[in-house]
Amino acid sequence: MTAKDTSTQVTSTAAVEVRVEGDVDEEAVAYLREKVDAVLGRPGVPAVSGAVRVARAVAHHAERPWSAGAELVVGNALVVVHAQEATGHELADRLQDRLRSQMNRVLHRKEEARRSATPPPWRGGRADSGRE
Repeated sequence: MTAKDTSTQVTSTAAVEVRVEGDVDEEAVAYLREKVDAVLGRPGVPAVSGAVRVARAVAHHAERPWSAGAELVVGNALVVVHAQEATGHELADRLQDRLRSQMNRVLHRKEEARRSATPPPWRGGRADSGRE
């Protein structure tokens, strides 16, 4: 049974490119990709495109040599997330947390904007102007 048969939307993060700078191993990239896919693969997430950049500093004395930045276009909103950590796994976890937080803001912003407006009288809103 395919997604088309069950009429569910499968979100693919194929449009999200992962760029690597410095000495980053494949295991760290795969773990990061898994974390990003977990956030962007949720139901209700509109089309996503953009890039995630992962860098590892060459200097061994750096306190947090791993850094990442994500610039994603989610529907019609821009989501920008940055993180720095000591290891690749910590970086992926931190990036996932920050990305999830920003995605929740983007997804719920639309819902709150719709709910905040008072409906007109012909849709069940108040018919009087509130003066008595």
